[in-house]
Amino acid sequence: MDDENRLLLSGDEAMALAARHAGVALGAGYPGTPATEILESFAKLGGRAQWSPNEKVALEVALGAAFGGARALAAMKHVGLNVASDPLFTAAYTGVAGALVIVSADDPGMHSSQNEQDNRRYAVAAGVPMLEPADSQEAYDFMRAAIEISGRWKIPVLLRATTRVCHSYTVVRPGSQRDVPQAANFVRDLKGRVMVPGNARPAHRRLRQKLAEMAEWNEDCALNRVLPGGKALGLITSGISFMHAREAAPEASVLKLGFTHPLPLRLIAQFAAGVQSCLVIEEGDPYLAEAIRAAGMAVRAKPEMYRFGELDVARARRILRAETSPEPVPPPAKPPQLCEACPYRVVFESLRRQNCIVAGDIGCYTLGALRPFEAMDSCVCMGASLGVGLGLRHVLPPEQACRVVSIIGDSTFVHSGISGLVEMAYNPPATGHVVIILDNATTAMTGHQEHPATGRNLSHEPAARLVLEDLARACGIRRVQVIEPRSGSEAFDHALREALQSGELAVIIARRPCVLIARQLKEYEQREQSCRCQENGELCAAAV
Repeated sequence: MDDENRLLLSGDEAMALAARHAGVALGAGYPGTPATEILESFAKLGGRAQWSPNEKVALEVALGAAFGGARALAAMKHVGLNVASDPLFTAAYTGVAGALVIVSADDPGMHSSQNEQDNRRYAVAAGVPMLEPADSQEAYDFMRAAIEISGRWKIPVLLRATTRVCHSYTVVRPGSQRDVPQAANFVRDLKGRVMVPGNARPAHRRLRQKLAEMAEWNEDCALNRVLPGGKALGLITSGISFMHAREAAPEASVLKLGFTHPLPLRLIAQFAAGVQSCLVIEEGDPYLAEAIRAAGMAVRAKPEMYRFGELDVARARRILRAETSPEPVPPPAKPPQLCEACPYRVVFESLRRQNCIVAGDIGCYTLGALRPFEAMDSCVCMGASLGVGLGLRHVLPPEQACRVVSIIGDSTFVHSGISGLVEMAYNPPATGHVVIILDNATTAMTGHQEHPATGRNLSHEPAARLVLEDLARACGIRRVQVIEPRSGSEAFDHALREALQSGELAVIIARRPCVLIARQLKEYEQREQSCRCQENGELCAAAV
């Protein structure tokens, strides 16, 4: 291909472009770094993309599209797959009529996450095939390959990327061919899609047969590559670790695995037999090393200390030397903090002043746990603030229980806080409870994406708006107050104090737009007003 066909793309952008070229009809997900830009880029390219309330719903929407014979994409960060794991496991049984690719963007080193789980384990547990790209070119190629594999075996495919692949820019030469998938069409298949036990048992056997067929196909798959080198040392690797390993040991023979579940065990055995010493270099869990050893092959694995954080060339060299001395301590970075004009500052100052026990949640307001506020006592996962706060209220002595508050952002509340609010109304603590919803009209932490309570869709166009206070009242909470937190005002302080002293179930919605989107909100409002004026003008002209 000529240089005119070269593009400089991030891994996320490359996956989006590949999905567009492959004829993906629908992309669904929930914003979460490092996966957010996949659907945003897909939408900019003209694809149909949407933010769902959470990852479970997103995967179910994509699965429905794939049941209808279409090609679909579900994109999420690694912890999002926890939320979507319920449909994932059963979707492996039902299979798909079209194609379904699930992108899991893992975050080794926890750049913006609460853990660094290795989602390669999900492929094994759920029984779905998995591909791992190493750069933007492979992100493009492997997305298209995943769609082809999904369509061939009628099974969801896990495309597992990492932060470094998602956000790094490398050259991409897109394929010249554009797929024209068959039109969506629903064909009834009760035994294949209604997973009652009588149908699920044979479905499980069909799944294992598919995996056996894919394992055999993978032995000669072009997604795996052998790079010949010296016979003294052989490296087995995958994903971004390949880049580090190749630079750290350019003289070594390398088996780069792209299709990493089910593994091509005969290919691996042949490679390992051809070198004097074989070492597995991989980020995160020793997934490859354990699987290869379990198959009876003698390979070396990295020391346990390299299970944590990202790899780089220097760490790869240490692994090659089996070095376990303490690693250099990185220089301290400036801790993150809330923006100076953030309305959340008023809230956390009040919580600290009133000596509250605060069950927190995931979002930029999690920074309220840091100095100067130190006003958050737990942060577990999306939506956990309500359940954790309620649990504390149920068991603590009254003098402590009456100080417990749950705090959650608007997007996180829609994601997985609603069920906690239902729990609060259904099983109220004796001392009542106070929930603060920080409504800043955006999903701020991941780059200011929309959600159902903003009244705009992924492309910032008008959409149905979920009214949080109406929802709270519909759940049976009688004490619901909307307040604008402002510096210099004691209104929020009074509202919180009264709610705590009331001994009732209370929801306080602290509503004020994020300062970083104030200009955009004005532009959206002006655009919407202009559209309404044009519509009214056309209606008036038609009436005349």
